[in-house]
Amino acid sequence: MPKASWNGAIIAESKNTVVVEGNHYFPPQDIHREYFTESGTHTRCPWKGEASYYHVEVNGQRNADSAWYYPSTSDAAKNIEGYVAFWRGVEVS
Repeated sequence: MPKASWNGAIIAESKNTVVVEGNHYFPPQDIHREYFTESGTHTRCPWKGEASYYHVEVNGQRNADSAWYYPSTSDAAKNIEGYVAFWRGVEVS
């Protein structure tokens, strides 16, 4: 089962991830919300739409903008709408 971890904590785990462009997207119900805070950062993907970001916070340390999701995707990416992916040192295994 894919798991995402950072700074010694498992922050997400799911049997139902969707892999897109090499990234595991975790269903929103399978992230451990206590580690996530909304970020004001947004980026745009030409085919998925506008991404929003979370900061991941574990044991008093923050990994800024290290998780992203698409709250409202284009039709081509509806299968990952709301799902969360990771980067910036978050390990997915």
